[in-house]
Amino acid sequence: MIQPLAYIHPEAKIAKNVVIEPFVTIYKDVVIGEGTWIGSNVTIMDGARIGKNCKIYPGAVISGEPQDLKFDGEITTAEIGDNTTIRECVTINRGTKDRYKTVIGKNCLIQAYSHVAHDCEVGDNCVFSNNSTLAGHITVGDYVVLAGMVAVHQFVKIGSHAFVTGGSLVRKDIPPFVKAAREPISYAGINSVGLRRRGFSEEQIAEIQNLYRILFVQNRNLAKAMEIIEAEYQATEIRDEILDFIRNSGRGIMKGFNNRAM
Repeated sequence: MIQPLAYIHPEAKIAKNVVIEPFVTIYKDVVIGEGTWIGSNVTIMDGARIGKNCKIYPGAVISGEPQDLKFDGEITTAEIGDNTTIRECVTINRGTKDRYKTVIGKNCLIQAYSHVAHDCEVGDNCVFSNNSTLAGHITVGDYVVLAGMVAVHQFVKIGSHAFVTGGSLVRKDIPPFVKAAREPISYAGINSVGLRRRGFSEEQIAEIQNLYRILFVQNRNLAKAMEIIEAEYQATEIRDEILDFIRNSGRGIMKGFNNRAM
């Protein structure tokens, strides 16, 4: 299942049933799981750890050295979970000594020409549409969707089940369960369509809606809004996930709702 025109370093660890098309280059310190397909002209560099049943399309470069002037050749990795699809010309850089790894979770779809920089941690079941770009040290939760041409600033965090509209510049943290849009990036409602698709009940969706109405729609100071929620709403997994995300934000939270045209 390895084409003769491909180059695979003899010490690379390639599992059974891996298909490697012509003109692929695989470096020495690479591990590839069973059932994965590697398209033509893919380059997989030292530190790549690729799971089972992945698909990597032509022109992608996996585990390239970080584009960080502080990188000094440390031994680091780029890890890709099972069943993840990486489309044409995607670039994923390995980590630096900050986190020592870049991670893409399971069942993700990273579409053509997207870039994931060093030390990013991406959860499971995420979709990054064409030309999405993550700078270094970004954390993305599970089930996040980035529409086309989204650019995310370094050290930003994006909560689980969030949806970011196309062409957005993400400079602030985006809490879980929301839609984010406009410039500067702002709250544009909750991601109700995505939540229903993933089995959230109508009661859970209503709870999320009510919490974000207090946080982002009623023009309150964010700290005061959180006090109201803690006083008036019983602790639940959803409530605590939202509040903990806001408390632990390093770059600050995106702006609340505004009615300007998108």
